Amino acid sequence: MRFRPCIDIHHGAVKQIVGGTLSDRDGAVENFVSDRDAGYFAQLYKEHGLRGGHIILLDPKTSEHYAADLSQAYAAFDAYPGGMQAGGGVDADSAAGFIGKGASHIIVTSYVFKDGMISRENLEKLVNAVGREHIVLDLSCRKRDGRYYIVTDRWQKFTDTVLDEAALDDLAGYADEFLVHAADVEGRAMGIETDVVRLLGKYSPVPCTYAGGIGSYDDIMLIEREGGGRVDFTVGSALDIFGGRLRFEEIAERYHE
Repeated sequence: MRFRPCIDIHHGAVKQIVGGTLSDRDGAVENFVSDRDAGYFAQLYKEHGLRGGHIILLDPKTSEHYAADLSQAYAAFDAYPGGMQAGGGVDADSAAGFIGKGASHIIVTSYVFKDGMISRENLEKLVNAVGREHIVLDLSCRKRDGRYYIVTDRWQKFTDTVLDEAALDDLAGYADEFLVHAADVEGRAMGIETDVVRLLGKYSPVPCTYAGGIGSYDDIMLIEREGGGRVDFTVGSALDIFGGRLRFEEIAERYHE
């Protein structure tokens, strides 16, 4: 199990927000806003040997803030070329550009779903654009009627795809890794979605990273136990570098590659 660090960018700044409050309006609840740029955090992760973390641009491509988000992401790529993944508004037309700028992988959700359904056409376009080895599918989910459904558009829209063994097997054919935010607990640092971790540990055919709700060292050990050591994790709001109480240095030392 490895620690995969994150850089979340919103309105041109590195932030930690409550994931379930994201919307097309400027109403997201902020846990932390950094006075450091994304390049600073990427350099920090590089110094600690942490590979495969993710940079997420939280504003939609249509937002006036998206260009500022991109600028921050490019600063991170410059600081740590090939060391981090990037997502947020990525499609087949822009994917190669992110890889060319220094992202190791592109992270995609919304583009591979159309009208709530998996788009095979768009998945094939992505594979043709950058190769399966550079694709991470973000299968972030929310619970409805007792099951976890993949959600898109900054976790606002439910798809018709249940996160289960069949979906993981199917989508693994198009991806090198999965990234799964448990969106209902994302940014709250009040405990993880154990059922999601257990599902990933048991059924994911490719490397996967869990995000959402980690607020204590016990939560990290719970991921290790329930995921059978097969599920990597990311911590955001709970880290001291983002205003939380968990020591980044301690976690990085224990769970680096």
